[in-house]
Amino acid sequence: MTSVTDDLPLAADFPKATVEDWRKLVDGVLKGAPFEKLVGKTYDGIKIEPLYPRAKAVAPVVGRPAAAPWQIIQRIDHPDAALANAQALQDLENGATGLALVFAGGSGAHGFGLEPSADAVAKVLKDIHLDAGIGLELQIGPQSRMVAIHVAEYVKSNGLDPAACNIRFGLDPLAAGAVWGHSPYTWEEIAPAVTGAIKGLAGLGFKGPFASADGRVIHDAGGSEVQELAFVLACGVAYLRAIEGAGIPLEAAQGMVYARLAADADQLLTMAKFRALRLLWARIETACGLTPKPLFIAADTAWRMLTQRDPYVNMLRATIATFAAGLAGANAITVLPHTLALGLPDPFARRVARNTQALLLEESNLAKVSDPAAGAGGIETLTAQLCEAAWALFQESETAGGAFAALQQGLFQSKVAAARKARDANIAKRRDVLTGASEFPNLHESETAVLKATPVELAPYGEQKYKFDALPPIRLAEPFEALRDKSDAALKSRGARPKVFLANLGTAADFTARATFAKSFFEAGGIEALDSEGFADAAKVAAAFKASGAELACLCSSDKVYAEHAEAAAKALQTAGGRHIYLAGRPSETEAALRAAGVTGFVFAGGDALATLKDAYRRMEQK
Repeated sequence: MTSVTDDLPLAADFPKATVEDWRKLVDGVLKGAPFEKLVGKTYDGIKIEPLYPRAKAVAPVVGRPAAAPWQIIQRIDHPDAALANAQALQDLENGATGLALVFAGGSGAHGFGLEPSADAVAKVLKDIHLDAGIGLELQIGPQSRMVAIHVAEYVKSNGLDPAACNIRFGLDPLAAGAVWGHSPYTWEEIAPAVTGAIKGLAGLGFKGPFASADGRVIHDAGGSEVQELAFVLACGVAYLRAIEGAGIPLEAAQGMVYARLAADADQLLTMAKFRALRLLWARIETACGLTPKPLFIAADTAWRMLTQRDPYVNMLRATIATFAAGLAGANAITVLPHTLALGLPDPFARRVARNTQALLLEESNLAKVSDPAAGAGGIETLTAQLCEAAWALFQESETAGGAFAALQQGLFQSKVAAARKARDANIAKRRDVLTGASEFPNLHESETAVLKATPVELAPYGEQKYKFDALPPIRLAEPFEALRDKSDAALKSRGARPKVFLANLGTAADFTARATFAKSFFEAGGIEALDSEGFADAAKVAAAFKASGAELACLCSSDKVYAEHAEAAAKALQTAGGRHIYLAGRPSETEAALRAAGVTGFVFAGGDALATLKDAYRRMEQK
């Protein structure tokens, strides 16, 4: 019998594809546009090519033990310690393998957090078996620095073996100073206090790690991957030096420092960043005369990528971030619940955060392969480029005198500010898309539930003796959300949102693409778009606009229809009371004539959407 596959060619029968063949196909699609159009750039200026060759023989980056899962860490930040304890027990019963105790005033508290008292520590840890392999991470700040001692005392008073407790104590005054922008002490005064606490905890039998080099500070403030990596290296080396200076051998100090990184929805860059940190830290260990050991890296999904609007999209962002961090070898991952930007997450949001990791581990089996990116040309190249650039910035901080001195001199802050400025510009122009906020908004979304809780109030932290530029956390969607808030306020006070009438010209084939674009454009700023059927008569366009009650109008159609009807339609809209008339499309050689006819602005891809929307509100407020 003849098989149906007998006549199919074998793989050997196909000619071998080459880069030149691929370029010919690409050039055909580009139709004369430069190839560089396909080359992206990171905020560090690193090029992202559309195609990479297979990497030469590269060894996997050593991270977690082979086939070992990462710790599923659940964030515990309810201000009521008893309720926080109930949350912690529920999380552990339902798949979490560790807890992050977030204390008020800490770098990642984001408005909530536990009271940093011995009583609160005892309540939140009640009935939690710390000596049963549970990972415990403390996220503390300057006002909660005694928490490490409180936890140690709790372990001792309950008769637990400190060596059996898997606790990361999170001592990190450098990150705290960076966020707050001041310190009451010099580094020469801070270092002995930190190392004294570390020696005390180690003396009690805790295995650590104790000091955290926290890159989230840079990421949360809008910084780049290279800046985040360099800051982690600078802080980690500062702690290593301080620990060694306190009389602890470097071999012992090696395991006393760990790192935290933010994981965001840029999958490839996140993977490259985590891999780069391991390679960079191994280089530092080698320079110290140590045999490199895998650095413990904890990951938090990124705060800055969370949106208040359409928060369910945050689930997708967190999934991609967790996927990337997990594949890149993170030892522990904390997923920020999708409603955290709105308030204290409810049980549903907490369950989704926990199960995001459980599904990726248990159903997708992501931990079964160690460093699956090894040998992938694109990620290997990005990893190497991040290493090179981050090492150069780290050397700058070393030349400045170390992490604390670099903060005092504004070294990190100035570079973060530049990256933030470029990032803000791209967000304003919607080149960096924030789904649900700057693109694909939903003006009719239902209210999302969060818990009601009163945040812990702390006394002001110390004397602002040594000041430097602060690096406070931001969310990228905030400028668009501010406009949506204006829209909500109008709806509440007047019973209606501000509106724009989509003056569609011609047939559906003519106007649908630009009408769809204009609807998303204006509603990203909370201005409700009123659609319409296509019109061929200027008088009918004007009548429909007047009947709509909209404050704004936007002409939508093809360039061909614009050439025939846009000027007449604009004049008719102006006569009908349209004081602010937009046209969906780029300005062309007819711009002067269109403006003379009444068009006041143009909306198009790549334009400054944020500036246009703010101007629209200003115009509406002037009437």
